[in-house]
Amino acid sequence: MDADWSTVALEATLSAKLETTVTDVELLADGLNLVLELTTERGDRYVLRRPRKLRQTSYINALDREYRVMELLVETSVPTPEPVLFCEDDSVLGGPSFLMTALRGEVVPLGSELPREFQTEHARKRVGELLVDTLAEIHAVETEPFTEVCEHHSPRGQIERSLDRLEAVAATTALDLSSLRTVAHWLLENAPPEYEPALLHGDFRPGNVLFATPTAPEVTGVLDWETALLGDPLTELGYLLLRWRDDGDPSLELDGLEARYGTDAVADLRRRDERGLAPFTARPGSPSRRALIARYERRTGRSFEHDRFYRAHAAVLLATAWADLHRHQRETGTESTWPPYVEYVSMLAAAIVSGEQPL
Repeated sequence: MDADWSTVALEATLSAKLETTVTDVELLADGLNLVLELTTERGDRYVLRRPRKLRQTSYINALDREYRVMELLVETSVPTPEPVLFCEDDSVLGGPSFLMTALRGEVVPLGSELPREFQTEHARKRVGELLVDTLAEIHAVETEPFTEVCEHHSPRGQIERSLDRLEAVAATTALDLSSLRTVAHWLLENAPPEYEPALLHGDFRPGNVLFATPTAPEVTGVLDWETALLGDPLTELGYLLLRWRDDGDPSLELDGLEARYGTDAVADLRRRDERGLAPFTARPGSPSRRALIARYERRTGRSFEHDRFYRAHAAVLLATAWADLHRHQRETGTESTWPPYVEYVSMLAAAIVSGEQPL
């Protein structure tokens, strides 16, 4: 049982607010967020989220803003859980939380294969297409309703913010961030001058998309809108492409990482380097990066130019997020396994910029 929340108190509080009896509470996750699934006597299913870590960082929205984003999304065609209840009272869960409808389906966490029923060539092709189609749907949302809820950050602004976060990491850890800073400064110098702003999820990846299958894969929901913003939609396409592995992609030289961190620590990175951050993308049937780009361009009318910029931009954002997690764990006295991962993505970013990792 968690030290700062009680199942009995939670069931009693939510039963009163929902005007029904909560019959079951299941712990789904307890990492950056505490995530619980609740079932009522009517058979309704809900998910409750309460932030745990890093919520005060500059790139994560306040909880009430995330809730408001989800309220606005209900009026769009983007599949999203419906927000049901916002709770500022921290007496039950130790902090503010919100309740939303539970949707059927499974996510695909970083480094994971697709669910068993999707492991065919046709299903892998469909999953790739669905990811791009859903991303295009998000980027087609009318931005005006979100202007008072989401901050607007240009690609340059995102990198400047990343550099500030990296300085905070450097101030409290011994992590070598020199290569990452070099790429970040290249990005500042090579940012595309113009873009058409769109609503961005901020962390669009297979791990934040629910997939289900009645007869073929379908997207049932996009989760975790805590990093939603207004900005350049091509940065988010680059973020998705960063996870893809194409035939013929060169491997990075990881012997140096192994010498610094050990064989066991780097074994997982060798697998990821061989198969991609989303390993199902290296399997037969999965669309290539160019096929994903072409589909996105057809759906949105946007042209994906400056591909090195957008993919390196994505790598810097990912490495910065992982460096932040390392800083948090060091500051809280928790053992961290993040340094080789930060260094690996920094190497990937540099390889993209140099052209060693072609599109």
